[in-house]
Amino acid sequence: MLKNDLKLTHFVVLMSVFNFVFFHFPFYTFVFKNVEYSSLHGISIIVSLIILMLVVNAFLFYILFFLLRKVGKVLLVLFFMINALSVYFINTYGVIIDETMISNVFNTNYEESSSFFSFKLVLYVVLLGILPSIYIVKVTIINPHWKSFLKTISLTLLFIAVVAFANASNWLWIDKNSKTLGGLAMPWSYSANTWLYYFHKHKQNEKEILLPKATIKDTQKAVVVLVIGESARSQNFSLYGYEKNTNPLLSKIPNLYHFNATSCATYTTAGVKGILQHTPTDDLYEILPNYLYRNDVEVIWNTSNWGEPPLHIERYQNRDALLPNCKGDGCNYDEILLTNLKKQIAASKKNKILIVLHTSTSHGPTYSKKYPTEFETFKPVCNSVELGNCTHTELINAYDNTIVYTDYILSKVIANLKQLKDFQSTMIFVSDHGESLGEKNLYMHGIPLSIAPKEQYEIPFIVWLSNGSQQLKPNQTLTQYHVFHSVLHFLHIQSPIYDEQMNIFK
Repeated sequence: MLKNDLKLTHFVVLMSVFNFVFFHFPFYTFVFKNVEYSSLHGISIIVSLIILMLVVNAFLFYILFFLLRKVGKVLLVLFFMINALSVYFINTYGVIIDETMISNVFNTNYEESSSFFSFKLVLYVVLLGILPSIYIVKVTIINPHWKSFLKTISLTLLFIAVVAFANASNWLWIDKNSKTLGGLAMPWSYSANTWLYYFHKHKQNEKEILLPKATIKDTQKAVVVLVIGESARSQNFSLYGYEKNTNPLLSKIPNLYHFNATSCATYTTAGVKGILQHTPTDDLYEILPNYLYRNDVEVIWNTSNWGEPPLHIERYQNRDALLPNCKGDGCNYDEILLTNLKKQIAASKKNKILIVLHTSTSHGPTYSKKYPTEFETFKPVCNSVELGNCTHTELINAYDNTIVYTDYILSKVIANLKQLKDFQSTMIFVSDHGESLGEKNLYMHGIPLSIAPKEQYEIPFIVWLSNGSQQLKPNQTLTQYHVFHSVLHFLHIQSPIYDEQMNIFK
């Protein structure tokens, strides 16, 4: 039986053991997979990490409770609740709780977050979060005097230093795997990375750096429709050699080209920013829609998604704004983004037009709910948010159906553009990032790019050109940064920051 009255030292040791047992199975699963645990060196790494994990957590809890008292209880309850949620997502989807994943959490809308709800999630929260929290609230903690407190933390710090230096030979391995280890250590993974997220967010909120003035070189009517895909990986497009026919419409359209491409990140906010900016940078330079709008180009942004950088344009239309003018079952899906597309282009009083369609078609985990039933080409499909519970065939089928629906949407965009005889027109489709579908036991996206599998960064880059428009260079592998300069070239816009090397057109 657990005692209701505990000295602080006993309490924090108990909480450290609880934290270790309940929330660090993924941490040590990774360690065991990546060390030779049958060797003396491997045993040394495992034992030292276990000791350091238990002692460091107890040390930090000790300081927390001594200094904050009752507030410490509130924080520990919060830690256990968030730990339970974090471990659920780590075990279910193979994610790592790093800064990019924290960005995903804070930039997720209600519709997307609610799609993860399941009985298993409730079970994790109740068993690993609520039950330990009840004990934390009820227990009476006996705090030591200041002298005892200072003596304890001094001896503990000395012990941690001795263990750390005794394992100096393991530092290289720990440093090499620090991102993954740090993303699996509870509760410090999300605590530290939340602070980093808000620090970098504050820097991003600095004033946008304006690009030099651009000049429209001619009066030729031209329109670019930039379709930003969501979680689309190139290997599941039959255009790229996939054995299943996921591109039945695009494969029959003349003047359509596809290129190998990679994303600059594995999560939406950074991927979309990469598509819209002129160069790889963390600075907040003016993005493509803002730049063109400021230089007298018609810019329209239709979205069913989120995560774009700050937009300074007049015509930003989300799902709610588009719905009143949309008709048919397609209005419940990404087809809503095509509402009045041709009409808006034809009605424009400007000769140069950029339209951005930001889709959400292939975003998991509910792939089977991202397309109308008539596009369920491949069966059976996964209908669970717990992707590991589905067979690999069911999961792939559901995802492939989102690609079939993407194929349909892109073909409709092209059909609209073909009817605009007065315009030179092009459609550029590029995804924000790829997607893991069980490969290496990973699901969805968000793994740090430096260690991400190719499924999360190899993306489609598809271009269609109207008759009489420009031609394409014999491009090899493209990046998302090619979009900015290619759009400037196609619309005949002259700018000091234009880079011919990053332009895909002749």
